[in-house]
Amino acid sequence: MKREILTTNDGSTTIHLPEWNESYHSKHGAIQEAYHVFIKSGLSLFDGKSVSILEIGFGTGLNAFITYLEAQKTNQVIDYVGVEAYPVDIVEALQMNYVSELNASDEKDIFDKMHQISWEEKQAISNNFSLTKRKQFFQDISDVDSFDLIYFDAFGFRVQPELWSFDIFKKMYEALKTNGVLVTYACRSSIKNAMIECGFKVEKLPGAPGKREMLRGTK
Repeated sequence: MKREILTTNDGSTTIHLPEWNESYHSKHGAIQEAYHVFIKSGLSLFDGKSVSILEIGFGTGLNAFITYLEAQKTNQVIDYVGVEAYPVDIVEALQMNYVSELNASDEKDIFDKMHQISWEEKQAISNNFSLTKRKQFFQDISDVDSFDLIYFDAFGFRVQPELWSFDIFKKMYEALKTNGVLVTYACRSSIKNAMIECGFKVEKLPGAPGKREMLRGTK
């Protein structure tokens, strides 16, 4: 499938798949969306406490990188697991302009390392941030009571509705610890209903720029 690197409205890049008319991040702003959905509406709830995170769709590594940058501000301990069925090629990933757009030139080696480390092994990225990349279909996730926070960042319902089903959200619910939280950029009624059916307490929140609403579910 053809892939293009596009610049989104906030100046940060994303990977676009013309055949699907789908991108890895919002065309309205990749970095803006990542901060709004996953940091402001997710990580900030944990107020510097040690947190275990599962990311559904590791992709370009943007969400992992901004989580790392946030953790450095307070020395928050993060155990991060990123699941990706079709890993982005490292050459393509390193073409993303996140380091410069985030004014994080001192951390370029960290972003590079996140893409260079081997898969299926827990790796120390820094003293307070560990990363495990798992090449895995979301349907095969079987973790139980393992995570405080899930970043649900799969491709959109329009192109992959099967990833937004009751069966997938049931796996997410089981993977979370009690009081764990799932955040996602999406806010379709069928998605909300699937989450509620699994047992989540679901709330609508203001969406990232260009999107009216998003969802947050609590176990």
